[in-house]
Amino acid sequence: MAENRDFFYRRLHSLLGVIPIGIFLIQHLVVNHFAVYGRESFERAAGFMHNLPFRLLLETFVIYLPILFHAILGVYIVFTVKYNNRRYGFFRNLMFTLQRVSGIITLIFIAWHVWETRIALGLGLVELDYSLMENILESPFMFWFYIIGVISTTFHFANGLWSFLVTWGFTITPRSQRIATYVTLIVFLAISYIGVRTLIQFAYGV
Repeated sequence: MAENRDFFYRRLHSLLGVIPIGIFLIQHLVVNHFAVYGRESFERAAGFMHNLPFRLLLETFVIYLPILFHAILGVYIVFTVKYNNRRYGFFRNLMFTLQRVSGIITLIFIAWHVWETRIALGLGLVELDYSLMENILESPFMFWFYIIGVISTTFHFANGLWSFLVTWGFTITPRSQRIATYVTLIVFLAISYIGVRTLIQFAYGV
């Protein structure tokens, strides 16, 4: 019974990490990347997302609750589920450890990012415009905090995508898992570039 429960939790955890959280992550990075094309482009894209019908409902049930549940479930899995690490070599065990470390960093980063953007917007403390992130990232400390946070988040998603493919039986053979490693590496590099390039634009306008 306990093994079946743990198996279900692991599958649900990996599913939430890709759908809907992973999809939202990519969408969020792409929308923010409009900043690279100028202040007006970013504000049009951000304004469009902000003015979507039922936005608060969508954010609550498609973004915030899944992220919260994924985080709580992730902590539970780390401390309760037994893993057979002997099945994998040094590289995969290293990725296993980095996944847990990046999960903690990502959780801290997301909590802070939500606080100084979404919550601040809701309280009327800031306006939804280009200057919001521009002002946040003018501090060198915050710039590097965001760089680390974004890279941690993109790594956690990309490496989690590899685990998702294994957990759900899409990559069973060693060859398919090697291919998935290369594919998820490309995903990590691509979305990291989008995120970091956007931060540099906000911070330095280049």
